[in-house]
Amino acid sequence: MLTFFGKTPSENQPSEPMQRNLQLVRGYWEALRRGTNLPQRGDINPRGFSGMLDKVFLIERVAQGVGRFRLSGMHLHDLLGMDPRGMPLTTMFEPAARKRLSEALETVFEAQTILQLQVEAERSIGRPALSGWMQLLPLNNDIGEQKLVLGCLLTEGIVGRQPRRFAIAQANHEVLSGPRLVLVQNAVVPEIAHARRQRPALRLVSSLGEKA
Repeated sequence: MLTFFGKTPSENQPSEPMQRNLQLVRGYWEALRRGTNLPQRGDINPRGFSGMLDKVFLIERVAQGVGRFRLSGMHLHDLLGMDPRGMPLTTMFEPAARKRLSEALETVFEAQTILQLQVEAERSIGRPALSGWMQLLPLNNDIGEQKLVLGCLLTEGIVGRQPRRFAIAQANHEVLSGPRLVLVQNAVVPEIAHARRQRPALRLVSSLGEKA
């Protein structure tokens, strides 16, 4: 496995297109918060992701440090070469990164922490350079239990002919402290005030058209 983490400081931040898309998902999630409370599963409307649905996924906590895909966009299917629904999130990662991922994921479930992971895929024949960012945002289920995570995975590079799995280059944790948006990788997102509107609850659907 070949990876390269010796990046300059600017390379340790998302590119501008990635930054905009990360902020799009984060801003939508923030708009659904009720004060300091987390959004609920039933609040999610797929139209809020504006073309990002193929990169969005939903994780459900099934044990300490273990989350399984309930929904996933086609981009994750393309990376793994299979439908990841029902599989653990660790399936996306190299074995050496899985313990670190599990520990970080547990902070999202237990401590209302937002997690951003800079990831890089192994390189070999049929596996060209591929890197990206994964963002994990905590959600409550429809009975108020904090057992869900709304995630997105953005990549730059070529997927290649073989299934791809990632190493973790860095992990950025942000503990939620209130309803205000704060720094996301050094780019300030303006506060969203009174963004929640009256509307029927819609279910997030996968890119395959199935309901959760």
